[in-house]
Amino acid sequence: MTHPDATLAASSSTHNSLVVEALRAWPSRTAFVHDDRHISYAETRDLIAQFMRVMHDRGVRAGDAVGILAPNRPEAWMVAVAAQLLGAHSVGMHARAAVEDHVFECADADIRLLVVDESFASVAGDLIAAGVESLLAIGSSEFAPDLLVLAEAVGATPLRANPDVDENTIVEILYTGGTTGRSKGVVQSQRARAAITLASPLAYQLPLEPVYVAAAPITHAAAHFLAPTLIRGGTVVTLNGFRPDEFVDTVKRNRGSVSFLVPTMIYRLLDAGIDLDMPTLERIVYGAAPMAPTRLIEGHERLGRVFTQIYGQTESLALGTALWSSEHDLDRPERLLSCGRAVPGTRVELLDDDGKPVARGDVGEICVRSAGVMLRYHKLPELTEETLAGGWLHTGDMAKQDEDGYITIVDRKKDFIISGGFNVYTREVEDVLIADPAVAAAAVIGVPDPEWGEAVKAVVVASPGAQIDRARLVARVREAKGAVHAPKSIEIVDELPLTPVGKPDKKALRATYATVPERVPADQSV
Repeated sequence: MTHPDATLAASSSTHNSLVVEALRAWPSRTAFVHDDRHISYAETRDLIAQFMRVMHDRGVRAGDAVGILAPNRPEAWMVAVAAQLLGAHSVGMHARAAVEDHVFECADADIRLLVVDESFASVAGDLIAAGVESLLAIGSSEFAPDLLVLAEAVGATPLRANPDVDENTIVEILYTGGTTGRSKGVVQSQRARAAITLASPLAYQLPLEPVYVAAAPITHAAAHFLAPTLIRGGTVVTLNGFRPDEFVDTVKRNRGSVSFLVPTMIYRLLDAGIDLDMPTLERIVYGAAPMAPTRLIEGHERLGRVFTQIYGQTESLALGTALWSSEHDLDRPERLLSCGRAVPGTRVELLDDDGKPVARGDVGEICVRSAGVMLRYHKLPELTEETLAGGWLHTGDMAKQDEDGYITIVDRKKDFIISGGFNVYTREVEDVLIADPAVAAAAVIGVPDPEWGEAVKAVVVASPGAQIDRARLVARVREAKGAVHAPKSIEIVDELPLTPVGKPDKKALRATYATVPERVPADQSV
């Protein structure tokens, strides 16, 4: 059979028509593996059609919002597709976020129907109180009817793309990680999602017929890997959470070839003290935060040249730049700190506050133009106008670009520190800190200081078995970046607080340390 990648672009202008055509292409192949269940493309197609019938019977119509709150399981993705095929839009909720975040998203997105995994029974009452009109459970529960039972009662029904859904139809609202304030709802179109689905196999360096091991939450950024896997005739293996031994066993048992992991997951994998021989694993795509060059080198030594970094935001469907596996130059640590170059089909520029390109080597804001850029923020017209000014997506990430076009992020626009009248870009300090073998992870924030206005504070995690010498770290930063960048205090913690998408939570760190005026002596070791 002809591989559909060659024909889907011509025949499909919407994300969901891509999905429907892919599910028709290989009916007998395995689309999903979850625990001991193997679900074929045909069975996936039938389940989506049944879910559509159930949702329609529950009153879901075009333009409605359907929320999904579930850990990684195939039905979570199928519910989203079913809603989208009805002309509604999905709202994927991060399973590891706080209940107050779920409540906010239910109210903000005006969710008509919420589909909740049985494991979230304890929060069902809070979500109903947020104004959700109808509730369904995935699995047996007392708080709502079981979607799976209702779907089985519907029986077989054909799956087809909805002719009333066009490329401008809203496909989903995705909520940002909220690292600089309250989460924002990002409105995406069918056209944008289709474009990214077709561009992703190249950007992610996916093999043909990939076996994607989904360890990161598929209701958020990791969802971007599912449709690209299926349009290439591949299989998605879902894991509920990340445990290094289970991940390795799953890759080996299912001949996994691709996975998306955030750096903290990769560090846990490297530090687990287990055999990491996974001969079928061709690609680990990582993102959300930078990796320490020392850990990347260790990863290459133990796992091979399998690493591809991607950079993007929810507002661009997580695709902007990539540092491909062949570009991970282990002899150039500064290259390992780069987020790469613009992926094909995406234009990236570093602009100043007047919207003009900065000179190579100067700091500017990463601005993106691509088919994957959002339509708008939900209910935030002024912020939408500001973020999309001049036809660019203004990411808020400040960066430099070298003569070869490689981009290195230096800070969030809202995170840089003004210390003694000088600008300190926190990422530059973090890069120096994580280059030290004793440091497993680092986050740098500004804290109030009577002398400097803001003082540079580093919060670091020690590598397993390592002893951190504060004075050495301060000296290392001073030598590399100058005295202004050198931390005035260093806090050593067991782990950094992370956002649900795996980024260091600097908002939480500032809340913790902003009222702590004392400085940790720099001559102490721990």
